[in-house]
Amino acid sequence: MTAQDAEELDVEEALAVANDRVARGQGEPPSSREAPTSGQAGAHRAKDDSHHQATSWPEARAVAERAARSAGRRAPVSVTVDNSLGLVLAAPLTALTDLPSFDTSAMDGWAVAGPGPWDVREDGVLAGQAEPGRLTDGEAVRIATGARIPPDTTAVLRSEHGRTDDKGRLHPTRDLAHGQDIRPRGQECRTGDQLLPLGTQITPAALGLAAAAGYDTLSVLPRPRVELLVLGDELLTDGLPREGLIRDALGPMLPSWLRALGAEVTAVRRLGDDADALHRAVKKSSADLIVTTGGTASGPVDHVHPTLRRIGAELLVNGVKVRPGHPMLLARVKQDQHLVGLPGNPLAAVSGLVTLAEPLLRTLAGRAAPEAYTMPLREAVHGHPYDTRLIPVALRGDDAVPLHYNGPAMLRGIATADALAVVPPGGARPGQELELLDLPWATAGIQVCFT
Repeated sequence: MTAQDAEELDVEEALAVANDRVARGQGEPPSSREAPTSGQAGAHRAKDDSHHQATSWPEARAVAERAARSAGRRAPVSVTVDNSLGLVLAAPLTALTDLPSFDTSAMDGWAVAGPGPWDVREDGVLAGQAEPGRLTDGEAVRIATGARIPPDTTAVLRSEHGRTDDKGRLHPTRDLAHGQDIRPRGQECRTGDQLLPLGTQITPAALGLAAAAGYDTLSVLPRPRVELLVLGDELLTDGLPREGLIRDALGPMLPSWLRALGAEVTAVRRLGDDADALHRAVKKSSADLIVTTGGTASGPVDHVHPTLRRIGAELLVNGVKVRPGHPMLLARVKQDQHLVGLPGNPLAAVSGLVTLAEPLLRTLAGRAAPEAYTMPLREAVHGHPYDTRLIPVALRGDDAVPLHYNGPAMLRGIATADALAVVPPGGARPGQELELLDLPWATAGIQVCFT
């Protein structure tokens, strides 16, 4: 382990690494003067107990998905096509008409009838005009792309493939096949054809298809409603950190990230370290998911666990074997309402977001799970002896490059990352294939994913 690696481990991870080395005979145990006091020993036992109760990282993600399914099917809503981007179809998209609904020209040129040369009519046919007059053999008429084909047209001759002689007659400059450059009615679909199946996420292209097919509104699953509760008396909303106070990074960061996961953020509330305020906020919330930041451990102002006990919530995940972010939690507040408790450290909160909130919100929104993929590491990464580790990486060519500044309280690494690499217990060597979790903006772009 390099000095920089050691610096990036939190205290608990460093102790675990040291203890693991002692157990394997690779180091010396702490001296007697470094031995913990009885109170410290009790604290270590409590940490050990909480670790044993923690859920493995893969299972925690699976529990979050199951929790969303247990909430029951959410009633579809009707939205205008313009407002449907990113939502999921609650019913198949079927063709309301043939597409195209009439024979159209695929090119600018001439609609011609029979073999050439052709006499060219003085009028022309433009897109949007009513049905044009019939052509007779030996006759041509100027036509624009998308215009309706005159009856008895045999082909469209492209502008660059025709010439007129001094008598105004049109001649082809290359062979012309029957039906060339005509889009026949129903070429793309016939009335009643399924265009998109139930469960399709509406992309810009899908939105365009729905509009082309004549839809004004679509039946979709509503976005899950999320209320964000930012906890901590030490947080500032503006200015420089001062006098033991720090800037709140999660309040600005999480709402956009939650929207990228398909949620509608209905409120962002800053409650400080106030147990009664937290209790009131959770009790009165009508959101599908409540997300809290900080207060998930067992310190004197960590009020999330006591609040959950006070309201009789069911704790589904109480700690996850992942670093950073171990003290995250998931609880069922009501049958159709859940709470995800994120740690207060920024990168640890991101870990909780991708571990618990992402699978839960994705399932509530009806989105398909992303297909898992792996990439080789360009360099070695240290790991926790027993837990999964999530680290920010940049994708460079065919490699995933680990980024520094990846401690639990740091955002500098992930701010330039493309993905999070899933590091197994014990770490990973150069060239080892690791599962990657894409960050929303790395695949969809800022303006698309945050709509």
